[in-house]
Amino acid sequence: MKLFDKIGREFSGYNILESGKRLIDRKPLQCSLYVTDRCNLDCAYCTEYDNSRPHPSLDDLKKWIRKIRELGTMRIALVGGEPLVHPNIVELVRYCRELGFATSLTTNGFLLTRKLLAELEDAGLQVMQISVDRMTPSPITKKSFKTILPKLDYFRDSKISLHITGVICADTLPESRAVLETGLSRGIPTEVRLVHADPLQRFRVDRGPREELESFIDSMIERKRRGEKIHTSEAILNYQRSLLRGEHVEWTCMAGYKLFFVSAQGKFWICSMVHTDKHIMDVTLDDLYANYRKKSCQEGCGVYCAVSASLLVEKPVHVLGKEIVARAKRIPSMVRRSLTPDSDKATHGTMRNADGTHEMNGSTKSGPSADNGVSLRKSA
Repeated sequence: MKLFDKIGREFSGYNILESGKRLIDRKPLQCSLYVTDRCNLDCAYCTEYDNSRPHPSLDDLKKWIRKIRELGTMRIALVGGEPLVHPNIVELVRYCRELGFATSLTTNGFLLTRKLLAELEDAGLQVMQISVDRMTPSPITKKSFKTILPKLDYFRDSKISLHITGVICADTLPESRAVLETGLSRGIPTEVRLVHADPLQRFRVDRGPREELESFIDSMIERKRRGEKIHTSEAILNYQRSLLRGEHVEWTCMAGYKLFFVSAQGKFWICSMVHTDKHIMDVTLDDLYANYRKKSCQEGCGVYCAVSASLLVEKPVHVLGKEIVARAKRIPSMVRRSLTPDSDKATHGTMRNADGTHEMNGSTKSGPSADNGVSLRKSA
């Protein structure tokens, strides 16, 4: 990919003219559509899969997608479950693009092949988020980076923008830094998020020691400010730190208004944690606008996409300004790397120590051991 194309990609998610429309009107910015409840994995902390339910039909999904677009929604995120288990996922992506949606897809990556990625790219998919939690699998989560590492090569010449996300809890914390370093060392925007509670405000897994979690969040904030490819915004990193400290954050939840969810049964959801029985086909713009209010559940909310959209709408100059500055700081290193021969790039990549641990970007510090023990409390 040419240098100017890479630089353009850094700012492609921040089209001021398009996004600006949704900051001043009463139409939604984004919808997350569950194309299926089914998943090929069964991670213990996850609240968003149910393998007892069949896939929604292609005709139903297309009908819901049209309705979502008629409401004025600009972006659609295809989620699950695991979207890649749906047999018509490529056609769904193509349909979303034909309707003019900016389109992304979130996957664990296990079912991804070169052929499928090429088909998704041909269909017009713009962004793929691969969710990984540890370098190696555990009883809590099967989403291991080790499993999908070879698949990262599929994106070498792809037009699809890739980013990596993980979840921090007591089980994943020993390997979370290795997940972050592995993604960043390959030039992939990467983040690791705090695990959130279930709909009853209970954690299905042990969250982990507050001091260690806070230290990790602090390190991501500093690296973000230096221009490293920490995928999330500084506003969300600060918000997560406030959650850990038990600090009140003043904001108004835009979930159900600027951002909403549609279940695999076609039900309108305020967010992934707050569900309604109203069908998406019956939703109006007035229904959406009625959700523009502070909500009793927003204190301590861990639905970070909802928090992010809310902070963006409330403080667009502050949130976007910091993000644009952080991304601009990446440009000098991109220019230097473009001028570096491929043989030298390989030298500065991931190196293996004699004991089997890794050094990232020439660091003398090895990644955390996959054998570190963690204590898990029973789910409530």
